[in-house]
Amino acid sequence: MSSLVLDFQEMEKTQLLLVGGKGLNLGELSKIEGIQVPEGFCVTTVGYQKAIEQNETYHALLDRLTILKVEDRDQIGEISRKIRQIIMEVEIPSDVVKAVTQSLSQFGDEHAYAVRSSATAEDLPHASFAGQQDTYLNIIGVNAILQHISKCWASLFTNRAVIYRIQNGFDHSQVYLSVIIQRMVFPQASGILFTADPITSNRKLLSIDASFGLGEALVSGLVSADCYQVQEGEIVDKRIATKKLAIYGLKEGGTETQQIDPDQQKTQTLTEQQILQLARTGRQIEAYFGYPQDIEWCLVDDTFYIVQSRPITTLYPIPEANDQENHVYVSVGHQQMMTDPMKPLGLSFYLLTTRAPMRKSGGRLFVDVTQMLASPVSREMILNAFGKSDPLIKDALMTIVAREDFIKSSPDDGKKIPMLSKSNEDISSSDFQAQIENDPTIASDLIKSSETSIEELKQNIQTKSGSDLFDFILEDIQQLKKILFDPQSSRVFMAAMDASTWINENMKKWLGEINVADTLSQSVPNNITSEMGLALLDVADVIRPYPKVIDYLQHVKNDNFLDELIKFDGGQETGDAIYAYLDKYGMRCAGEIDITKTRWSEKPITLVPMILGNIKNFEPNAGNRKFEQGRQEALEKEQELLDRLKQLPEGKGKAEETKRVISLIRNFIGYREYPKYGMINRYFVYKQALLKEAEQLVQAGVIHEKEDVYYLTFEELHDVVRKNKLDYQIISKRKDEYKFYEKLTPPRVITSDGEIIAGEYKRENLPAEAMVGLPVSSGVIEGRARVILNMEDADLEDGDILVTSFTDPGWTPLFVSIKGLVTEVGGLMTHGAVIAREYGLPAVVGVENATKLIKDGQRIRVHGTEGYIEIL
Repeated sequence: MSSLVLDFQEMEKTQLLLVGGKGLNLGELSKIEGIQVPEGFCVTTVGYQKAIEQNETYHALLDRLTILKVEDRDQIGEISRKIRQIIMEVEIPSDVVKAVTQSLSQFGDEHAYAVRSSATAEDLPHASFAGQQDTYLNIIGVNAILQHISKCWASLFTNRAVIYRIQNGFDHSQVYLSVIIQRMVFPQASGILFTADPITSNRKLLSIDASFGLGEALVSGLVSADCYQVQEGEIVDKRIATKKLAIYGLKEGGTETQQIDPDQQKTQTLTEQQILQLARTGRQIEAYFGYPQDIEWCLVDDTFYIVQSRPITTLYPIPEANDQENHVYVSVGHQQMMTDPMKPLGLSFYLLTTRAPMRKSGGRLFVDVTQMLASPVSREMILNAFGKSDPLIKDALMTIVAREDFIKSSPDDGKKIPMLSKSNEDISSSDFQAQIENDPTIASDLIKSSETSIEELKQNIQTKSGSDLFDFILEDIQQLKKILFDPQSSRVFMAAMDASTWINENMKKWLGEINVADTLSQSVPNNITSEMGLALLDVADVIRPYPKVIDYLQHVKNDNFLDELIKFDGGQETGDAIYAYLDKYGMRCAGEIDITKTRWSEKPITLVPMILGNIKNFEPNAGNRKFEQGRQEALEKEQELLDRLKQLPEGKGKAEETKRVISLIRNFIGYREYPKYGMINRYFVYKQALLKEAEQLVQAGVIHEKEDVYYLTFEELHDVVRKNKLDYQIISKRKDEYKFYEKLTPPRVITSDGEIIAGEYKRENLPAEAMVGLPVSSGVIEGRARVILNMEDADLEDGDILVTSFTDPGWTPLFVSIKGLVTEVGGLMTHGAVIAREYGLPAVVGVENATKLIKDGQRIRVHGTEGYIEIL
């Protein structure tokens, strides 16, 4: 057959651009032994291109469509409608008509056919585009089929298809349409089969939806379907729906919707035997394609016909393991408050720095906690740790442990597990005195020694380049690990965390007050992250007296704005203040655990809206006042607690013990933020050195731009620098993968079956409409919700409540402007929670889908003590 039409049997795997995703998959399906596919052929994209290539109006409209954004819905609708009209009126080229007529005569032009669209950008592994173009059923006769080919071509420009392409970054002029002409089958029943459960993502649980008649009724949402679930060859669940309607084909062509006989409405669509037979077919197709599939099927006289199979693109990838054993993985991003994907260089630096058993998946990192859950001793420790940091993770892990058959229990006592070193075991005891002398200088000494070490690194790295630089960085990472995992360092902040727990438990028991430690943690010394937020208030103080500088900053667009400042009165002072700030904090940014993220020093304009916000929202000297106010509140709270305790039986002893434990919180909780600051500081030094190497690679023509190195791992980059060559396709492929990973939502907990286990908060007596989360900083606040997903878009006014997916230290400068915090991710000791307590902001974290459920500008009430949010 010509390149204008291709029989399913003739198609090659490489012909995506000729037959589109759906056509290609049908071609592949028809080659699998034992799988029945109704016969047919494709009118290739060559026909579509021939029909429109000479049409100047079409091309002019297409150019206009290309520059539109998703927001321009009215214009999209108008232009798309005109394009559809042009395509419907264009004459189908005579050679296309001839090829179609010839193919139909071979298959039998008296038969009925399904005429279906197959775009070159659909049913792809990373973008399904399912249901974007049109399908027509039970079409009889050559003329009717030709007419429906034009309709399919026009459906490439339905509003939904155009908007979907814009959202997914596909160029309209590079997407073509093939049309599938497939022999119609008239089924008793039809439906959809997912070879992985679309709800939990479990790859072992196969899910079948089934109803009577043609599948269109099901796909279009006209009827409810039976749902059957099959796991490892056994039916594990059946839900029988009431099926009131079905769509059937008419003898003369077309379809009609019919009422189902009341006696039949509640009967099971498929027999047990048919369910298992269909499940085996699904597994066979999945094995052929090597990826979970979404399959459309029909049942005709006890034979299953497959009319479509496409990859399920919404599943989160399973972290890679080297064996067939069961594994349980916990998201690192949910603990580090950065659930965005990381680029390969960022992932490899984090992997070089951590001690935990890590796995990569979907551009994120996961800790394999299987071994820890297997041993009773370490299981208790890890569940307790997660109970404090993220109760949803703890609840999910308990669900898995309760199953008993998933993880084999081992008598191991946790000694061989890298995350549970001896120092952590010492720490978990609550005898603070034995652990640590309450000497406030311990924290400052640790900070000094880290700073000295960073200064040495900055000096020494300047002399290194090429392979020497990579060896030097690897060596320095050992130094970084020594500092990060120094038992004394861990003891300091663990003592403060244990002290907080002790205070909360005992004040509740003795005085009936909850979460008291939140107030006691305000304005503590040595908290590098909260100091960073207050320091930006001081920068605002420097600029406030100079109206011309303020006006200039309100209009700056690019990062060399600092060079121009000198022209203005107060410009020198402003520049000095910003440079001094960047000198101390410029290595920070949102998502900072990924070394490839742009730092404030690299893009200082990021800070400008926050500085302007501080000038607008605060009076001079607000930084000192805020700190002092928090300190006074904490001291007053301490005095009040001690006075009340003294009135109790054995009150003197209780008060003395409490005073000692409070001083542990005050002296050491601030240090909790320092180790990460030290790590990010070192990362930035490494990054600057590596970007110099990247510049050399750009000059040598090995890469196109220096940021290309972000898509290589540390080892790969070392190799490229050594050999001065690279296959650039690796970079292009990784960029596409990264774009795909950005669309994925990482789960807190996922198993090696791909099952996503969601935890739940156990809470009673909450208002009916309340959104539940984890209370991490006490108090109740009402205000305007500002839903901000990107820190650069923040336009806050005093009294606003920040609602976002996650915050890491890079978000801290915004905290001085807000009155409360709500995040989707987080736990008791994650950065947002620590800083919220220090600034005295009521905060609730771990609120599922908060940024979707709360609308920007709504008035909300945040219950930071009880852990829920109300929309007012």
